[in-house]
Amino acid sequence: MNAYHGKAGPRLALMQPYFLPYIGYFSLISHSDLWVVFDSAQFMKGGWIERNRVLHPIDGWCYIKVPLVKHPISTRILDVNIRSHEPWRERLFAQLVHYKKLAPYYANVTAFLKDAFDANITGIAALNLHLLVRCCHYIGIPFNYTLFSASPVSAMAVSDADEWGLQTAKAFGASEYINAPGGITFYDSSKYEHAGISLSFLKPRLNRYNQHRVDFVSGLSIIDIMMFNEPSTIRTLLDDVELIRGEITTRDIK
Repeated sequence: MNAYHGKAGPRLALMQPYFLPYIGYFSLISHSDLWVVFDSAQFMKGGWIERNRVLHPIDGWCYIKVPLVKHPISTRILDVNIRSHEPWRERLFAQLVHYKKLAPYYANVTAFLKDAFDANITGIAALNLHLLVRCCHYIGIPFNYTLFSASPVSAMAVSDADEWGLQTAKAFGASEYINAPGGITFYDSSKYEHAGISLSFLKPRLNRYNQHRVDFVSGLSIIDIMMFNEPSTIRTLLDDVELIRGEITTRDIK
């Protein structure tokens, strides 16, 4: 586990397991001490669980996807399975071939992905967690995680969605709960303050790096950043963030 930033308890983050997510997700991992994989949340179609984005061969971006078995709308992420009989890995690699002419680390990244995809995994939550672990190892950042479904919090009932993070932080003795910037207007900071837990949000700056194109496309899958940057550079990009304290003050982590 990372050092607790000089605090009594860990800085905790709670997130659904995304498929090869963008750099902001890994910045959050890098700046947390304990990562709780929210695998028992309801699967939401059209999100980032089964897809992400890479450069399009000609212009802009395109989706890379993992095909999933049809399931009821109320199904938890951890219960959603992959249509393993389909050649989705081959399709994904075909969508990355154009990087060969542009990206200096194409060979490294495709070899890394082929090895990572070689695992016999049938569930999307398990696959995404496996890929997160492998990506963190490749980049060179610690990833201390636990499954929400295996925690005592999973059996609790909450009155508001923003309390999942609060109850999880309390259960693990966290001194701070850190989240993605999309939750700034969603979370009630007074609940966390009353419980003695700091609430903060990590906002990545998504600075430009050389994609060897005229128009830079930001916020793509970590695959894109790995294609164009060595791990030490990626770690520097992970630290280019702004930490927003509740809804009151801001400061730079750097």
